[in-house]
Amino acid sequence: MTDVQIGLSGLVLLVTLIALRIPIGVSLIGVSFGGLWYLMGFNVAWGSLGIVPYQFAANWVLSSVPMFLLLGFICYHTQLTQGMFRAARMWLSGVPGGLAIAAVFGSAGFAAVSGSSVACSAAMGRIAVPEMVKYRYDPELATGTVAVAGTIGALIPPSIIMILYGIIAQESISGLFLGGISAGILTAIGYILVILIRVKINPNLAPDTNETIPLSDKVWALRDTWPVIMIMVGIFGGLFGGVFTPTEAGAVGASLSLAVAAIKGSLTWERFRNAILETLLTTSALIIIAVGASLLTRFLALSGAGVYLSELIIGMDASVVVILLAIVVIYILLGMFLEPIGAMLLTLPIVLPIINDLGLSLLWFGVVLTKLLEVGMITPPIGMNVFVIKSVVGNLVSTGQVFRGIFWFLMMDLLVLFVLMAFPEVVLFLPGLGS
Repeated sequence: MTDVQIGLSGLVLLVTLIALRIPIGVSLIGVSFGGLWYLMGFNVAWGSLGIVPYQFAANWVLSSVPMFLLLGFICYHTQLTQGMFRAARMWLSGVPGGLAIAAVFGSAGFAAVSGSSVACSAAMGRIAVPEMVKYRYDPELATGTVAVAGTIGALIPPSIIMILYGIIAQESISGLFLGGISAGILTAIGYILVILIRVKINPNLAPDTNETIPLSDKVWALRDTWPVIMIMVGIFGGLFGGVFTPTEAGAVGASLSLAVAAIKGSLTWERFRNAILETLLTTSALIIIAVGASLLTRFLALSGAGVYLSELIIGMDASVVVILLAIVVIYILLGMFLEPIGAMLLTLPIVLPIINDLGLSLLWFGVVLTKLLEVGMITPPIGMNVFVIKSVVGNLVSTGQVFRGIFWFLMMDLLVLFVLMAFPEVVLFLPGLGS
């Protein structure tokens, strides 16, 4: 058996293990270690197991991941983003489907201080869904809106997915953040259009609240948005003003969220403890998967399987469009069964060389990939955001109803993806201004 065949056999074994529900991190490390042992001997495999995790974990930029996670969990547990939804609800009270649109605005606000789709969906699910049900909104529209709006969390910076992608692809994280702003805004606009069109066609989906709110109350409601605005200004002002780096921005954001929560009076020891615990658990899981992906990269490089697959695909004489469409289909299929970060780290060792050989921008691809992975968060059968919303709302709706509620939003997501791929300048415009 040649080295390339060993590498390809390792990939087949890896897919099989994941299909058998073996944890992704364990599968990656096990297959990579076994493959290196078979190729180069035990000493090389054991040495890689000692060196690769350290080389990855010692990356200074990686320290921003637990800090941004802590920022998001503090905002979630101390409910710093509730004011965003309340203010949006008041200002949009006269707009058809105003509560659903307010949920999109609230999610965009949470996204700007979180970076986690799951946290975004969970937080807005607790706040927005009961409010929409109270005003007799269609349960499918209510839950579907919040499930998809949560995906904005990975597009609008800070974004954990973009940070990890930037480390692996050696791309500017600031550039990825800037590109994500355009994609996130475009996604939010698309969701709002879906709500407006659906409610226009069928007003029963979102009955008029018949609520007249004085202008003074609307203006007064804006005071509740100060926690998010203060954190956003602190992070983005310092980040894009050159005061601190993306790595330091996570620590600054986490510190700001703690200070704001303390000033607001919503920070308790129990909430702080829960935020720390969830940060530790999530960070540990991410690093295990990322270390496994780094080992897989080394295994594929030494076996030659990575180069072989890249040359095979490029040598098929297929157009760039066809290759990109194939990549889109692969990620959508993976998104149906794997969580986004696992799917990304599993495939980047193979996909990045292909994108590079095609002469495409790795920065642009990072933003498109983030959008693709977030589509996977709402696609059946394992749409994670859907199950998060189901767990939040309980018996109010069935899982099937939530999936039906996201259908038209999913169609809009595919349209947004088409725009991002057909017009790369949508993503690259803001990074170009910052360079």
